[in-house]
Amino acid sequence: MMHRVVAAEVLDGLPQDDVRARRSRRDLRRVHRAMGTRAIILRELRAMGLARLELEPLRVLEIGAGDGSLMLGVAQALAGAWPKVALTLLDRQALLTPATVASYQEVGWTAVAEVGDVLDWAARDVNAPALTAPQRWDLIVANLFLHHFEGAQLTRLLQAVAQKSDRLLACEPRRDWLALAGSHLTGLIGANAVTREDAVLSVYAGFTGHELSALWPVQSEPWRIQERAAGLFSHCFCAERLGATA
Repeated sequence: MMHRVVAAEVLDGLPQDDVRARRSRRDLRRVHRAMGTRAIILRELRAMGLARLELEPLRVLEIGAGDGSLMLGVAQALAGAWPKVALTLLDRQALLTPATVASYQEVGWTAVAEVGDVLDWAARDVNAPALTAPQRWDLIVANLFLHHFEGAQLTRLLQAVAQKSDRLLACEPRRDWLALAGSHLTGLIGANAVTREDAVLSVYAGFTGHELSALWPVQSEPWRIQERAAGLFSHCFCAERLGATA
């Protein structure tokens, strides 16, 4: 088994408007297509049976959301089943464009950006009493994001997610030799040097087995936990509070 190693990725250290950063963010769309990320997310969300239809909009938060393009593809695919969603896209950089917001509106979703560090978000209300159902997010989504964290930071982030939501869906890099081989081939899809280097680093920082399940905090309410390989290169973690309604 490959030992997990978390290292700073090149993209995270580049200014938002750096030409290499802009190119790498475009590359990530190709990487998601190669990994089948959208199909994996759609399958897991449909299995959760979250549609509220005529009731209040689903409250969904994506952490480390980037420019919101991946969730837009999910929204377009779910438009008939999830006609009302209030989506918040949390990222350290202001990457959500008016055009993307308008595209969400076309399928009945409202999308707003929250610019900030996810660890600051995690620390917010950490000492508050347990949030009641109306105060919690119905769903938190993380796409290729949790692997940036380890140790106390990852533990603290998962604790905050469990406190503030009824469900978590995380789609992360899988840490195995097949995924590592694939990460060395991202140049074949036209990825630039930043993306090629970060792809390899992300696999070494990825997850396998039941590593995230072991870190999920013990709660007073029971949770259904599922963790497994997904597709050729991905690792999927789903947590759902039993008895949660949506």
